[in-house]
Amino acid sequence: MQILRELHSPDNQPLALTIGNFDGVHLGHQALLEQLQLAASERGLATAAIVFEPHPREFFTPEQAPARLTNLREKLERFSSLGLNRVHVCRFDEVLARTSATDFIAALFGLSVRHVLIGDDFRFGNARGGDFALMEKMGQQQGVSVKSMGSVLQDGIRISSTAVRLALSEGKLSLAQRYLGRPYSISGRVEHGEKIGNKLGFPTANIQLKHNLAPLRGVFVVRVRIEDGAIREGVASLGVRPTLTPNGKPVLEVHLFDFAQEIYGKHLHVDFLHKLRDEMKFSGLESLTKQISLDVEHAKDWFIQNGH
Repeated sequence: MQILRELHSPDNQPLALTIGNFDGVHLGHQALLEQLQLAASERGLATAAIVFEPHPREFFTPEQAPARLTNLREKLERFSSLGLNRVHVCRFDEVLARTSATDFIAALFGLSVRHVLIGDDFRFGNARGGDFALMEKMGQQQGVSVKSMGSVLQDGIRISSTAVRLALSEGKLSLAQRYLGRPYSISGRVEHGEKIGNKLGFPTANIQLKHNLAPLRGVFVVRVRIEDGAIREGVASLGVRPTLTPNGKPVLEVHLFDFAQEIYGKHLHVDFLHKLRDEMKFSGLESLTKQISLDVEHAKDWFIQNGH
């Protein structure tokens, strides 16, 4: 998969294109990308997506922006696995925010676009002034076919990034998995921590989150894929560690069962399978250690009961 910055192209390859934030790359996004690939195949086109970094809401109202479901790397990995040929990553800044809807469409069509597929509620351009009707009108003038796609529903609920976040925040991981088509996951590199887990007898792989706001918190049963391909089971804590670091930043700590290898600097992919409990503040390290021991026991029981 080709990854390009901004709206430029090194060639004149004709494209079938979609645009959006694609946070989580959930089943609604996947259905749109599948339709894009079908349209591209019928027309002999390559497939491409345009995404924005940071998320526009992080640019305009950072204090009110929702927790991200996927960072950029995770999003690109999902795109690659779904067979996209090209992704344009556009920096969302003051210049892009001021760009009119018509100028934005003109820049898109300058990428040798022959077909555009967008969600029926997608808005773009300065003050969100552009919509499907405008893009369809300009497409007709330029010989570009423009189609829209409606919402994807599950049990009468519109699948959306907001719905996934709500399910995660309520600890409903199986519901989030149904919306995503896969377990919710976080990936990142293992960093050196304070080695407190080692002292307590439960060494952890610490993954510093790239964004301070996470869509879920608590203690979870997890399955971990290490970058060498090994799959391990474990238990993870995601939160600010109130017993150890008051006012600390969120961190993901993963304890892998029966594992003693050196993995500092390695990239881990952590699937969240089941929530055990909320994050808690303990009176001291002794009570914390007892609870961790129970968490490990409960996580191992979960794997046994669920046929893992």
